[in-house]
Amino acid sequence: MLRIEIIANHSVEENILEAFAREQVGKFYTKYPSVFGVGSSGPRMGDAIWPEENFSLVVWCEEEEAHGIERAIAAVKQRFPDEGIKLFCLREAPPVKAPVSVPLSTAGAPAGTLPDTIGGAPAGIDPTWGASAGTLPGTIGGVPAGVPTPGTLPSVPAALPTAGQGLGTAPYRAAAPGMEAENS
Repeated sequence: MLRIEIIANHSVEENILEAFAREQVGKFYTKYPSVFGVGSSGPRMGDAIWPEENFSLVVWCEEEEAHGIERAIAAVKQRFPDEGIKLFCLREAPPVKAPVSVPLSTAGAPAGTLPDTIGGAPAGIDPTWGASAGTLPGTIGGVPAGVPTPGTLPSVPAALPTAGQGLGTAPYRAAAPGMEAENS
């Protein structure tokens, strides 16, 4: 199947339909009565500045009928070369093979039992939470090094640093603007 789309000025609409009748094509079509835009023939906006309007016809047909439509449009374009008549043709895409059925929900499925595509999880990954604690190195779904696992508390230093001290054991002096920090 082919999708033929014709966009033209309203002034040639009747001529196009008559040409279709002569070629015995375009018996079934969809018409968009007002189409606005800018093409190689200039703006057609239906307003006070650009008052002209276009219309559009869409026809789904087989190859043979498409050639007849092409001939009909060529005849009208020859008679009205300045009216901005455009014909576009798209071929129907080949059918898509149905994908293998994969459940979209992993509720109740043991980790690693589904493929790591839609609805699945790679082996060793808990589909409920995204990852078993610590199984991935600081990446998506993993727990970065030093981050506590759920249910544990991080280690807290015996004494928290006071103002002017860093986390190390030596006192730390902040740098004044334009000077480097000094650790003594």
